[in-house]
Amino acid sequence: MNTDFLIPIAFFAMVYGIVFLLVRRKERVALIERGADATIFETSGGRPSSLKWGLLLVGIGTGILLGKVLAVYTTLSEEPAFFSMICLFGGIGLIIYHLVANKYDRQA
Repeated sequence: MNTDFLIPIAFFAMVYGIVFLLVRRKERVALIERGADATIFETSGGRPSSLKWGLLLVGIGTGILLGKVLAVYTTLSEEPAFFSMICLFGGIGLIIYHLVANKYDRQA
């Protein structure tokens, strides 16, 4: 598999990330210097982000497992089986997180 195309993509992603972080830092410093309220920098409502990442990774793992099962026991080739199952179960994991986070927000 030829992965030489990843080098320029990673380079431009890194440059974009550095510029984004520098601009965001300048904006924050400017807001703090003007005396703006620092609460705008806080994350949203105390939602458990580890739950989101846990459910997403469990969904991706389940998708990989079921993609392999689908590729072995059907006539579907490996690439579409893996891709479809990873997207499907990753999305299901994020939907479950959304439902749990909404219930968590209602209780708080």
